[in-house]
Amino acid sequence: MLTNTKRQGDFIILPPQIPRASHISLLDTLMFPILYHAHHKRYQEDLPFWLELAARQGDPVLEMGCGSGRVLGPMAEAGYDMYGLDNDPGMLAVLKENLSPGLVGQTHIFAGDFTSFCLSLRFPLIILPCNTYSTLSTRGRQATLERAHQHLRPGGIFTTSLPNPALLRILPGRSDPEIEDTFPHPLDGEPVQVSSTWERTSQRFTVHWYYDHLLPDGNVKRLPTQVQHNLVPLQTHIDEISQADLHVVNIFGDFEENPYSDDTPFLIMVLER
Repeated sequence: MLTNTKRQGDFIILPPQIPRASHISLLDTLMFPILYHAHHKRYQEDLPFWLELAARQGDPVLEMGCGSGRVLGPMAEAGYDMYGLDNDPGMLAVLKENLSPGLVGQTHIFAGDFTSFCLSLRFPLIILPCNTYSTLSTRGRQATLERAHQHLRPGGIFTTSLPNPALLRILPGRSDPEIEDTFPHPLDGEPVQVSSTWERTSQRFTVHWYYDHLLPDGNVKRLPTQVQHNLVPLQTHIDEISQADLHVVNIFGDFEENPYSDDTPFLIMVLER
């Protein structure tokens, strides 16, 4: 939800009341997907990993939770026949808006929940990138694994990446606010400042992001959002994978395919039907 704020020195002052939802415009509704894409499209460190998986497995490739297309777009540009599934219409609108016209024939976008979808195709590769898997509940993970199994060809691969729960579990209970990034607003070119805080319990790690659109007149439009990661032990993941009749091929700790350990930044699981 966008809120009008005022800059005062280095501080950003929030108004005492947040506008009612009925007053939020369509543009405001789309603003988070627009800012999310502008912010995250510059992150490309994991793209060679997903492209290499596609080179090994072939296409078509299904991306669960494709969002605004940060991963799907470059994979389509590399020549792979891509299928994308997401339940956020705003994210899919941004994806379609930013998709090159020449890629329309090899990209197939579906609005739906990846824990309950059903397509007629079977895929040699299904991916779930962008730290989404760790936001799912136990039932959500089980349903996702079941959907992956159903939509994989025999010998097909399902791969997902998430922040390392063992590493997150030893962090302090909360963080101080930190400015992470600044990028130009896609609509007017004015700076957008991204700051974050996080808090941790024994079971969950919650990140709060604040997108502050810094306007020339000194006003600030703030868009807050948050994501919650469940700190599930590796063995629990392995047990759930086995129950879904999938088996672990590799577990990596980063996108250079180094072995996983408690202090690697990621938990990347490569599973086979």
